Amino acid sequence: GLGAGRALRRREEADVAYGFEIVKEVSRLDIGQTVVVKNGTVLAVEAFEGTNDAMKRGGALGRNGAVVVKSSKPNQDMRFDVPVIGPATIAAAAEAKIRVVAVEAGRTLLLEKAELLAAAERCTISIVAR
Repeated sequence: GLGAGRALRRREEADVAYGFEIVKEVSRLDIGQTVVVKNGTVLAVEAFEGTNDAMKRGGALGRNGAVVVKSSKPNQDMRFDVPVIGPATIAAAAEAKIRVVAVEAGRTLLLEKAELLAAAERCTISIVAR
């Protein structure tokens, strides 16, 4: 559900759903675990550069209001490699003018959770877990 920020608009909900379809396939291929989507178009796929740089690239293409979706790999060993977001993720999202950060519930570590959620509220970024 919604962890921070305002409720998602219908278009944002659709982008989150589409983003999860795409990121699951991309992560299955072991390419990356994050995608940036806006209006049903994939703007960026994370590769070796990492989540924050993928967000910056996708945000620049989306100009304002894109959706970031982060997921685990289908057979991810959660003992050694856990998807993570934290305050630095929100700072990068704000810089890229990202509107929504969606993560996989129960499979994403929220670093410094209270600070993360407060930063998202300050930056008017919604965080959702699905």
